[in-house]
Amino acid sequence: MVETDLAYAGVAGQAELLRRGEISARELAELALARIQRLDGELNAFAALYRDRALADADAADRRRREGDEGALLGIPIAVKDEIDVAGTVTSRGTGAFATPSAQDAEVVRRLRAAGAVIVGRTTMPELGLWPFTESITWGITRNPWDLERTPGGSSGGSAAAVAAGLVPAALAADGAGSIRIPAACCGLFGLKPHTGRVPRAPHDRDRSHWIVFGALTRSVLDSAIVLDAIHGPVAGDGAALRAPRSSFAEAARSEPGPLRIAVSAAFPRGTLGRLSGGVRGALDATADLLRELGHEVVERDIDFGGRDVAIILGLLFRGIRDVVDEAERPQRLERRTRALARPGRLVSDRLFARLRVAERGLAARLQRLFDDHDVLLAPVMSRPAVRAGLMEGRGATVTYLWETGWVPFNVLWNSTGQPAASVPAGFTGEGLPLAVQLVARPQEETTLLSLAAQLEAARPWAQHRPPEGGAAVTGAVL
Repeated sequence: MVETDLAYAGVAGQAELLRRGEISARELAELALARIQRLDGELNAFAALYRDRALADADAADRRRREGDEGALLGIPIAVKDEIDVAGTVTSRGTGAFATPSAQDAEVVRRLRAAGAVIVGRTTMPELGLWPFTESITWGITRNPWDLERTPGGSSGGSAAAVAAGLVPAALAADGAGSIRIPAACCGLFGLKPHTGRVPRAPHDRDRSHWIVFGALTRSVLDSAIVLDAIHGPVAGDGAALRAPRSSFAEAARSEPGPLRIAVSAAFPRGTLGRLSGGVRGALDATADLLRELGHEVVERDIDFGGRDVAIILGLLFRGIRDVVDEAERPQRLERRTRALARPGRLVSDRLFARLRVAERGLAARLQRLFDDHDVLLAPVMSRPAVRAGLMEGRGATVTYLWETGWVPFNVLWNSTGQPAASVPAGFTGEGLPLAVQLVARPQEETTLLSLAAQLEAARPWAQHRPPEGGAAVTGAVL
């Protein structure tokens, strides 16, 4: 197998080659590190590499396999987003405002290591994960492998760029308002935001955020399912554990979903302005038509979201930003735009925050009535494909925030409700930029999303498409 085919084989493909003895974990780690060294100078997907530890862990994985271990992630190279602790390193969160190395791995990283995954490095993100593009004063601009003049999205943009470019087959990511789904859509990947609490955030859950969820970015549905099988589940003493899934996630990705009732909504949430590009609208319509051909009932449906709901979401959003900013060890090093974005949150007192949380639960209950009559919602991820890198460079917090509400307003509602949601590839524009659609399921129904997304992938394969190594946009399947 040539190097590029091996690099793009994905989690499942590389695991099968390891199982058959056609490749070693050491060789996979060396391949990943070599591709990062050769290609990341232009992409800027990695903030740190753990070369020596990765090679040692790969050797340990090879020993485990010789002793009979055949775990699905044993020997697979994986990257970690720079807001998730890796022992002995600084979790910079896209900024120079932190300096203390982490004492231990985050629980999700510990689980990956226990499964035999090889952690090769830490991926870039915008400062504190606040923006849907991956650019910061500290780490510079991260670029989209499909077109180096475009953003890979954010905030998990480094993870998305690394997977899309075949540097690693999977990367940990986090989603607080679309930060898995947006980069997946920009980079032609599958990105599932699990239900809130499905994947433990310890020790990062000390921030008490109920919007942020950990997950993975991969090239295929099955790859994401395999990773999710390794990292999901409650930690000891977790009194709010979710019910166990009906099957393993990998089994769900290999199973037919059966006929589903699917609602389609292309409307912008109230309080935001914008319109869908022709490519995005075409991808949504083509996916709806394909779902009908696959035997599903598909109807248009509005989302019940009003003016008061906007105030609830904004109040919680800005309070959350304030709390994140207040964690900075060296706040003087934060970007001016970051500090400005935190100011509205200082108006949200603890008492008001508690009232907003109560109101949010009512909003979630009302939004979920849509799922009384429908199994899945089909919606956009973004109003248009990946935008130009550096588009908002030098802009202030207000201008940048208003701009992003016209580009990516379709995601945050499902962080608020906690429901699982996924970005699914849906072809390419005439310029070769990836297109995507969003699927949202009932609470705790990741298995439904995985089965449905896998059915779409089988009918309209996407994982075989690869960006050019030089980053110039190419034309794929056009929508």
